[in-house]
Amino acid sequence: MAPQMDDSRTSLKGYTHPRYWTTWMALGVFVLVAHLPWCVSRKLGEWLGALFYRYAKSRRDITRVNVNLCFPDLNEEQAEERVRQILRNVGLSFVETAIALWGPDRKFDNRYTLKGLDILHRLQNEGKGVLLLGGHYTTLDVAGRIMGLNIECDMIYRVDRNPLLAAAMARARERYSGSTIPRDDVRQLVKNLRKGHRIWYAPDQDYGVQNTVFAPFFGVQASTVTATARMAQMGRAAVVPFEHYRDEDGVYHVELKEPLANFPSGDDVADAAAANAVVESVVRRHPTQYLWVHRRFKTRPDGEVSPYSPRRKK
Repeated sequence: MAPQMDDSRTSLKGYTHPRYWTTWMALGVFVLVAHLPWCVSRKLGEWLGALFYRYAKSRRDITRVNVNLCFPDLNEEQAEERVRQILRNVGLSFVETAIALWGPDRKFDNRYTLKGLDILHRLQNEGKGVLLLGGHYTTLDVAGRIMGLNIECDMIYRVDRNPLLAAAMARARERYSGSTIPRDDVRQLVKNLRKGHRIWYAPDQDYGVQNTVFAPFFGVQASTVTATARMAQMGRAAVVPFEHYRDEDGVYHVELKEPLANFPSGDDVADAAAANAVVESVVRRHPTQYLWVHRRFKTRPDGEVSPYSPRRKK
C-alpha cells in the first residue's frame, strides 16, 4: 500500500519501505546522469539504444510491425535500419528525460531554438486557453523544459504504477512547468483551459474502444480518442500544433504553429483525423524520433486481427 503523501502527486515523504529502495537508487542515477557533460550523456544514450535494439525483443518486434505498416515502401534492409535508429533515439530519450527533469538550466544554454511564442501571446491577449497538440516524440520532456524556460505551460501525464516514481516525476516537472494534471482529471484540465492556461496534450496512443473512433494514421485505421475535440470545446480553447525534434548536432528545435481552423468541427471522425494528421506530419519529417515502441494499432475494427504478437502471460 502506498504511503499517504502531503500532496498526492508530488510529495516524496514516506517511501522508506525496502520495496522502494530500487526506485530511490534509480532516481539517484537519473540525477547523476542529468549533470554529466552533454557529450558523455549522448554517448550513454546511444549505448542504451543499442542495448534496447539487441535485448528488448518485445519492443523491437512492436517497432518492426509499426514500421512495416506505416512505411511500406522501405525494403527489408531499410526498414531494419529504421528500427535500429528508432531504438537508438529511445535510448537517447531516457538520458534526455533525466536532463530535462533534474538538470540545471545552464544545460540548455545555446542548445535550442524556439519559434511561435508570438502565437501563444496573441491567443493569451484574446483571452483564450491553448491546447498544445503534440505527440509522443522522444524529445517530449526536453521540449517541456525548453517551454518552461520561456513560458508557463501545464502538462498532462499518465500516472506511473510506481507511486514514488510518479511523485518524483510530477515534482520535477512542476519545477519548470505550471500544473501537472493526471490524464484522467478532465475537470481540472477544462478548468485550467477556461482560465487561459496552456496545456500540453498528446492524443496519439491506443486507449482501446471507449470514447474513441477509428481514424487514419499513416493510412492505417487507428483507434483515436475523441477527447481532443471535447476538451477544446469544453475549455473554449484554441488547438495549437506543437512540434519538437533534435538535429544531428544535438540541438533541439521547438515550433508552435497557427491554431487548427474549424476545430472542433462537430464530426468526431474528422476531428480525430485532423489530430492524427498533425502528429503524422511531424513524424514524416522525423520518422526515427517517434515512440514507435507502443502498440499504436492494437485495437482493430471488427473483423481485423491485431498485427502484434500476443503478450506473454507473466
